[in-house]
Amino acid sequence: MTNTLFKFLKTAFPYIILLISLFYSYNFQPKPTPNPGAMDPDTELQYEFPGSFRYYKSGRVERLDGTEVVPTGTDPTTGVISKDITINQSTGLSVRLYFPSGINSDKKVPIILFIHGGAFIIHTAGSPAYHRYCNLLSSNAESVVVSVSYRLAPEHRIPVAYDDTWESLKWVVLNCRSGSEPWLAKHGDLNRIFLAGDSAGANIAHNIAVRFAEEGIDGCPKLKGVLLLNPYFWGKDPIGNEKTDPGLQPWMEETWSFICGGKYDMNHKFVHPMGSPEVFNKLGCERVMVTVSELDLFVERGKAYAEALKKSGWDGKVVLYETPGENHVYFLTKFDEEKAVKEMEAMVAFINRD
Repeated sequence: MTNTLFKFLKTAFPYIILLISLFYSYNFQPKPTPNPGAMDPDTELQYEFPGSFRYYKSGRVERLDGTEVVPTGTDPTTGVISKDITINQSTGLSVRLYFPSGINSDKKVPIILFIHGGAFIIHTAGSPAYHRYCNLLSSNAESVVVSVSYRLAPEHRIPVAYDDTWESLKWVVLNCRSGSEPWLAKHGDLNRIFLAGDSAGANIAHNIAVRFAEEGIDGCPKLKGVLLLNPYFWGKDPIGNEKTDPGLQPWMEETWSFICGGKYDMNHKFVHPMGSPEVFNKLGCERVMVTVSELDLFVERGKAYAEALKKSGWDGKVVLYETPGENHVYFLTKFDEEKAVKEMEAMVAFINRD
């Protein structure tokens, strides 16, 4: 028995040593320790527009505002009828049309291509504030309003918003001439096409007017006018009251860089047309209306735009409308208050003048 056990141990000894070695090697080798400072890229912020938008390092997008969509139909207050049309199936580009009540079957009315704001990153044509505003605009101006749901950054960075709006304008012209959309074909006046937008939408409207002059659209020799409501323009150097807030310029530069993916700097003509005065001679319209609000952080830029346009040698008419004591795009939420009503009246007068 002893000899048998000895032979077994002699034979098994190397394997026993190997097992012990593996056991100690596994249990006593250094283990990676969790890094308390490491963050999950799906929860670590890369960019934030406070209260409205968050973008995480993983690429996850979180929109806190501008996602609600109200249905189309007949507005109970104005009697305006609205409907949605997808004009590009591959990209999903769509527009929301508004038709005023009481229009005779053969009457031609102005067309307003409206571009919503939202810093290029939030909102659609169906957002409650913009749906309400376009109902009011269509009713007051007795116009067919075509509101564009352009694709948003960062999923689709600038210049996609410009391209989508340009495509929408070409669609409007086509349907006024020979298209299948009856509101435009029967009632749209090709000689009275206006571009209008607020904030980022105003920026888009300006750039589309420039593109119209450069490229043109068959069947539409000229745009009647452009309405820039509290426009989103900026530049590398602060002007006026912008200098009082040292944190404003860095935040604006960060926001613009995020919107365009760093492709265009703050003095690029897309965002700082005042620094490229040659673009003013390329505005393909007869007249421009710029509205500014006293407490708006963009107020200095809107005034500078209007002044630069007047001095540029452009042969059109420039109207600057100022609202005291109000903030950025106040008219979207205070639409029924006196100042917003007066601004709407000024816009209607601008649209309907000969």
